[in-house]
Amino acid sequence: MKSSMYEIIVDSLSAHVAVLDDRGVIIQTNRAWQEYAVHNGMVEYPDSIGVSYLAICEAASASGELEGELVAAGIEKILAGDLREFVIQYPCHSPTRRQWFNLRVLTYLSELEHRVLVVHEDITSIILAQEELRQKKDELRQKSEELEEMNIALKVLLEHRERGLEELEQRIVGNIRELVLPYTEKLGNSLKGHRERTLIDIVETNLNTIITPFLHRLSSLNLLLTPQEVEVATLIRPGKSSKEIADVLGVSVSTVSFHRKNLRRKLGLEDRSMNLRTYLFSLK
Repeated sequence: MKSSMYEIIVDSLSAHVAVLDDRGVIIQTNRAWQEYAVHNGMVEYPDSIGVSYLAICEAASASGELEGELVAAGIEKILAGDLREFVIQYPCHSPTRRQWFNLRVLTYLSELEHRVLVVHEDITSIILAQEELRQKKDELRQKSEELEEMNIALKVLLEHRERGLEELEQRIVGNIRELVLPYTEKLGNSLKGHRERTLIDIVETNLNTIITPFLHRLSSLNLLLTPQEVEVATLIRPGKSSKEIADVLGVSVSTVSFHRKNLRRKLGLEDRSMNLRTYLFSLK
C-alpha cells in the first residue's frame, strides 16, 4: 500500500494513533492524535515525533497514575518479543471533563523493521452509559426494596386491623349473646300475653339481625349458637341431609329441623331466600 494511501486511512480514524520504533520512540501520529494534543495545550509539537512513549508512561506513573506503569511494562514486553498485543482501559480526566480510553498496543513489521502501533480509542460515551445503567439499576433496586418494605408494613397493619375488627365483632356478639339474649328469653318465658311475647320475639329477631353481619367467620358462630346448633351447622355446611345429621348426632329428624329453624332465625335468614347451607359455606 502506498504511503499516501496509508496516511489517508490512518488520518480518517477517530482513534488517536501513534507508531513507535524499536526503542519506544514516536515516529508517526495521525490527525486525531495531533488534534487531541493541540486541544490539551501541546501546540508546539502536536505530532509528538521524537518523544519517547515510554518516558510519557513513566511520567504518568510518577504522578500517581498506575496505568502508566502497566502500559510501559506492556510495551517493553512487546518490544522484547514476549508479547504480541496489549490492551488496557484507563481514565484520562481533565478539570472540565471526565474521559476514558481503550488502549491497544500491538507489533508489526514495516520494511523488515520492528514497529509498535499504539491506538487510543475514546470510550467515554460507553463508560458513562454503563455508569448511568448501573445507577438506574441501583435506583430501581432501592425503590423495589422500599416498595417491598412498604408492602410488608401495610400487610402487618392490615393483619392488625383485621385482628382488631375480629376481636371487636366477637365482643359485640358475645356481649349480646351473654348479657342480653338470656334475659330476653327469661322475660319472654315469664310473659303470658300473646302481644308481649310477640314483642320479645321481635326484639330477639332484631338483635340477631344486628349481629348477623359479624358472623362472616365460622368461628363466630360459637358465640351465638348453642353447642348442638353448632354441631348441626357444621354438618349442614358440607351438605348433609337432615336424616344424615340425625343419624350422626343420634337425635330425631324433627329435632334437626327444629335446630335448622333456629339457625335461620339466629342468622337472620328467616325472611331471606338464601339457602342455609349456602350461607354457612360462605363463612370463612
